[in-house]
Amino acid sequence: MSDDDAAEFDPRNGLVNRITYRTLKYPAWGAFKAWNRITVEGLENLPSGPCVWVPNHRSYIDTPIHAAIPAQMRVMGKDSMWKYRPVGWVFTTVGCFPVKRDAPDRTALRTALDALRYGDCPVVMFGEGERKDGPRVHPLMDGPAYLAARAQVPIVPVGIGGSAAAMPRGAKFMYPRRIRIVVGEPMDPPQLGSSGRVSRRAITATTEELRERIQILFDEAQARAGTPNQH
Repeated sequence: MSDDDAAEFDPRNGLVNRITYRTLKYPAWGAFKAWNRITVEGLENLPSGPCVWVPNHRSYIDTPIHAAIPAQMRVMGKDSMWKYRPVGWVFTTVGCFPVKRDAPDRTALRTALDALRYGDCPVVMFGEGERKDGPRVHPLMDGPAYLAARAQVPIVPVGIGGSAAAMPRGAKFMYPRRIRIVVGEPMDPPQLGSSGRVSRRAITATTEELRERIQILFDEAQARAGTPNQH
């Protein structure tokens, strides 16, 4: 898809949006690089086209640290992040979109599906649904597997290590702790049946396999960040 086509599909892909994204991305990446010595491993696993990108979620900074990924990311974030209009404008301008977590949000799912079908960027979905604590990856929602199946794009499991140490629950600022991101090998999406639908069993099986892969990557990222998980 050309830049003009992308802008026609979604106005947030226009020139102003791309400039705003880059204006915010590179200073953020530099700050995380200097303060948290952030590194990314497994970038060879990043698909060249759209994909569903699914990391574990342990800190509020798990979204902005994606500035370290050399691709524009579309992030599905909790709707409370849009509470304050100026902040919400920035999130929307750089391609994020809100999701309501207390009930199925068809609008957010449609936005994500359109981004996967017609865009060329990874769509970030925190499969655990909200920030969690502890060394175990919590049961994942079926949304990532469902969207990947509908759009027939890869699912990329991702482990983020050290972010909870850098900004734990209740902290008001970031500590200078190492952060590591480990990108796993893409998973094939569940296949659509002849009717164009995907079975619930296939979605459930893919979601469980995804959880297992994220756990392995989370453990690896934590160890590399110097904060190994204790199971």
